[in-house]
Amino acid sequence: MLARTFLAAVTLLIVPVIASVSTHAGPNDLMIVTRDGALQHAVQSAYVQPFTAVTGTPVQQLVWEGGIDTLRTQAKVTDDPWDLVLVDSDELATGCSEGLFEKLDWPAIGGKDHYQPQAVSECGLGAVIVATVLAWDKDKLPVAPSWADFWDVAKYPGKRGLRKGVRGNAEFALMADGVAPAEVYKTLSTSDGLDRAFRKLDQLKPYIVWWSTEAEAAHILASGDVLMTTAPSGQIATMAEKERKNFGLQFTSSLYELESWVIMKGSASTRIAQQFLYFTGMPAIQLRLLQRSGEGGLAKGLNDGLPPELAAVSPSNPAALAAGLRVDAGFWRDNLPKLRQRFDAWQGH
Repeated sequence: MLARTFLAAVTLLIVPVIASVSTHAGPNDLMIVTRDGALQHAVQSAYVQPFTAVTGTPVQQLVWEGGIDTLRTQAKVTDDPWDLVLVDSDELATGCSEGLFEKLDWPAIGGKDHYQPQAVSECGLGAVIVATVLAWDKDKLPVAPSWADFWDVAKYPGKRGLRKGVRGNAEFALMADGVAPAEVYKTLSTSDGLDRAFRKLDQLKPYIVWWSTEAEAAHILASGDVLMTTAPSGQIATMAEKERKNFGLQFTSSLYELESWVIMKGSASTRIAQQFLYFTGMPAIQLRLLQRSGEGGLAKGLNDGLPPELAAVSPSNPAALAAGLRVDAGFWRDNLPKLRQRFDAWQGH
């Protein structure tokens, strides 16, 4: 009922804005590039299909693995160029400063006041909040665990799932060791703080099951290989729905990142991309994405009046954001190469 009510309102608002492009056709009207296959399918169902149904505009989709060098290369491509791309915070900042993206015409995409403040920047429109949370099987552990509990294998016997890499694990290790979220990156910026994080990881090392992809994180939890795991909240939420699993998501002291839409500089489809952003900025449309992927958009009103089961898994819910820690992209841009090397050496011994 909520979705139908929103969609009725959306239709009235959209038609005057996009009617002028309803006659567009051709194989390359809009090329949209997203971060992973699961999100691509969700965007196709939640965004692309209704957009094409209303406007008649064909949309092509690709998946990329990220990286500023790829964006620099794409900025020079003339055959099948990218138009609308989902980027992380570091790619957004670097690409905008280098002139790889168009400066956004905010009135054309709904206005800045239509979105939560963190979604607004010169070149980027916040698309989704991606949260990495502590996930667990509520049938085996009814009470919501903390990071200290995650590390306490004596009290809660069983394996633990962690992503294979230092980014994220260093933050969780410090929070498990009692560091307040607001002090995590200050602590990691010192040699003593880094040593403290690795000492904490030492304690858990014999019990870790490593995962590399989002699908693996959900699988090791669903299969019972681990009692708890770090995982993207959307992947766990969709797995729980699909497989009828009783999984819990702990947003307290989670890590979250903002991924944003950018329009590539010189795109021949800039106007269509703007209309796509206007369309997908509607709370009713972003609700479709939340339902299909567990990914939370940043349109104001999206989280208002959600059913409890959806509010509990929405990473852009104000309560979830307030309880989490935003990843410091600048810290990882400056420190990832050396810390990755240290982590790889640690893991190999």
